[in-house]
Amino acid sequence: MSSQDQRPPSTTSKTQSDRPLVIRVGKRLRGTMNRISTDQSKIPTEPVLPTSAFPWTGGLTDKWQAIADEAAAILRHRDAVPPLREISPDHARIAGDGNWRSFFLIGYGYEVAENCARAPVTAELVRRIPGLNSAFFSILEPGAKIPRHRGVTRGLVTCHLGLIVPDRAERCTMQLEDIDLHWQAGKWLIFDDSYFHQVHNATNQRRVILLLQVKRPMRLLGRLANDLALWGIRRSPFVQDARRNLGMWEEAYRQAEQNEAA
Repeated sequence: MSSQDQRPPSTTSKTQSDRPLVIRVGKRLRGTMNRISTDQSKIPTEPVLPTSAFPWTGGLTDKWQAIADEAAAILRHRDAVPPLREISPDHARIAGDGNWRSFFLIGYGYEVAENCARAPVTAELVRRIPGLNSAFFSILEPGAKIPRHRGVTRGLVTCHLGLIVPDRAERCTMQLEDIDLHWQAGKWLIFDDSYFHQVHNATNQRRVILLLQVKRPMRLLGRLANDLALWGIRRSPFVQDARRNLGMWEEAYRQAEQNEAA
């Protein structure tokens, strides 16, 4: 049986009825929370942020090849690495074609123990990051497109470490507002994903990065407001459903490993 045969069955969340209320409240609070994050930020609030504002990046840069090797090993069972839409159906609009896959180590503070054991070097490094919210290998298949969208909060900063990059890197791009960005192996792209952005891998090769979300460095009021917002998101049906779906995909990956060993 191939790993492709191990796709977990889809499930219907028991919390579907909670979603409209959460969305309405979130939309009402979003502008206020982003203004607080802007006013309280200790770092620039421009779309692209300097790596120097995040001193912890150096430790991962030094180990980037070991991180890339762990990602490559995980891709041996690529069909058992879930498309993002299968983990979080709420991302279906931007990940509907199934060509954006995500191998989670930590999601909204919840650690995926088996996945961390499969990437021990990476897991140990990301555990040390101050203010870490999420960490996962983000896999963009050849030809994949992620349409224009923006993140839910300015209270988080998105950090990409290039691991496996197409040879024609200039054809694998992220457009952040009016800025064109490209990934490089062993290099960081750090940005505020509350600005509109879109991605296109116009190559015949896969792009793999380590994607991290960390709390924006802020003064006390901003930190308190941000922690409260993230507390609510962490307990929302969106995150709790994703946790359940990840558990099902864990079984699929485990089965793929057993099939390989048989």
